[in-house]
Amino acid sequence: MSILLRRREFIATLGGAAWSLAARAQQMALPVIGYLSAGSPEQSQINLTLAEVGFVEGKNAAIEFRLAHLDIDRLPELAADLVRRRVAVIVAPGNAAAALAAKAATTTIPIVFDIGGDPVETGLVASLNRPERRHWRGGKNHY
Repeated sequence: MSILLRRREFIATLGGAAWSLAARAQQMALPVIGYLSAGSPEQSQINLTLAEVGFVEGKNAAIEFRLAHLDIDRLPELAADLVRRRVAVIVAPGNAAAALAAKAATTTIPIVFDIGGDPVETGLVASLNRPERRHWRGGKNHY
């Protein structure tokens, strides 16, 4: 699968999440998006991606970045911090470690992830047909 296709699928998934957040934004001041990554700062990339689906940091969304700077042992602590912050959604792109840390930290906050591997094999979802957590529906189930 090409990187461009995966990026488009990720943007489409995030777009579905964004519309759900927009509905919640009418009830909240600004929806807070938690960004959990094992890597280093990628602020410009996530801001660009959010802008593509209608969110601008500080205008109609807030973003809480939690970056492990390549120390994956910090991911559980960072995910727990986002849960304490009560973010509306956790975005964990790039690798399964961040998504698994987010999954372990919460059963109530939606998690949007983009990994190169099989989400069933990594333990992120029970099955592709019936993932254990379905939070948004925008024509498709996103997990």
